[in-house]
Amino acid sequence: MKPTPAKTHLDLLETILNYIDEGIHVVDSEGKTILYNLRAAAIDGFEPEEVMGKHIVEIYPSLNNETSTLIRTLHTGEPTEEHQQTFINKKGKKITSINQTIPVCLQDNTPGALEISRDITQLQDLVNKISNLQNRLHLDQGRDTASLAHGTRYSFDQIIGKHPALLKAIDYAQRAAETSSSILLYGETGTGKEVFAQSIHNASPRHDKPFIAQNCAALPKDLLESLLFGTEKGSFTGALSRAGLFEQANGGTLLLDEINSLNIDLQAKLLRVLQDGRVRRIGGSKEKEIDVRIIATSNIPPETALKEQQIREDLFYRLSVVLLRIPLLRDRLLYDLNDLVQHFINTYNHKFHKNVQGINEDVMNLFSAYYWPGNVRELQHVIEGAFNLIGQEKIIKPEHLPPYLELRVQNQQPLNSDYHLIGKPLNQALAEIEKQLIQTTLDLTNNNITRAAETLKIKRQTLQYKIKKYGL
Repeated sequence: MKPTPAKTHLDLLETILNYIDEGIHVVDSEGKTILYNLRAAAIDGFEPEEVMGKHIVEIYPSLNNETSTLIRTLHTGEPTEEHQQTFINKKGKKITSINQTIPVCLQDNTPGALEISRDITQLQDLVNKISNLQNRLHLDQGRDTASLAHGTRYSFDQIIGKHPALLKAIDYAQRAAETSSSILLYGETGTGKEVFAQSIHNASPRHDKPFIAQNCAALPKDLLESLLFGTEKGSFTGALSRAGLFEQANGGTLLLDEINSLNIDLQAKLLRVLQDGRVRRIGGSKEKEIDVRIIATSNIPPETALKEQQIREDLFYRLSVVLLRIPLLRDRLLYDLNDLVQHFINTYNHKFHKNVQGINEDVMNLFSAYYWPGNVRELQHVIEGAFNLIGQEKIIKPEHLPPYLELRVQNQQPLNSDYHLIGKPLNQALAEIEKQLIQTTLDLTNNNITRAAETLKIKRQTLQYKIKKYGL
């Protein structure tokens, strides 16, 4: 059906407002409704004509001039920041929304007020379910001490790889596991930050206490705040007395994933909890002592997060008592690709009851040339996908892989580590590559010159000469 053309800009604006996901409610200087879109009507359970031209208190008898944020903003001229409320709408449905109210100046220069409402009922229900499940899990695992560290799956012996930077990160993580200091893990998506976090917990004296993980980017500010700190009955309409994640993780470890996505205001509250060792529920008057180890993760470099003000400087220093950087898969290919491929083949042979033996040379060449922006997780998913297409064959071939791999290899730029070679004379570039290969081989063989020479297929005396030449 062809849409009816808008007669004026106001008609166009009204059409736009009726198709956005937020509820829009505007009142004039007398508190009477002059704009009320379809989404607001759906949230409140009214028809628009029931609201237009009527005073707020007439529409919502449970409100008065003091409790209505629209009237308060109208009288004070001050905005009301995002706040959460739960109410029963006209149709008897329980609604949770986040509202923001701001003063406006109307066309006749008289004051008005605008409220923007976002329905988060389903999100709030999800938060309640998550919180209840975590509480039940905590109780169940308190009875079942045989379970591995309260639902965790990983320990250090399950981290696959021999790259020196990875081994160094594992070594430092194992040392840090013995203490209760905060840890900040940095690594791109898919590098294994949660694997490290769970391994640290399971190697720590807290291994028989709760391990709880929360993604800071997954929920709006208000919901995440109530989930982290808990709520007391009456703290906002519809709120129940409920322990937050800090209380649930008491004695154990709380993993805050993507800490750089946490709202700045919540970062300040988090900092206070870390400094004081006490948490107060939203709406509560009492503080409770907690003993929780915080492991935070960031998928962007910490220096970038600081520069772009995605993380408070004081919180960064508090969290990064131990700062561990997890290396990228593309930097580990020479050391770890074979072992990782075989590990995932073994995993999916067991899971899918197959007998895949390995990958052919073309696949290995493709894997070695690919940039792996999704790191180890992407490699795992690529191999799992191949298992779905391989049928009864024993060797993974290029036709079993997603087409984007080869396409990206053809189009991708040189790896970051090779950018500095572009434009240099060939003999100088080859010398730098030779130096890097010798250093890598020495690292792999723990500086055993005889083994390194055997690996490089050169004489021991030749290797000693090149070591001296390059100052290695």
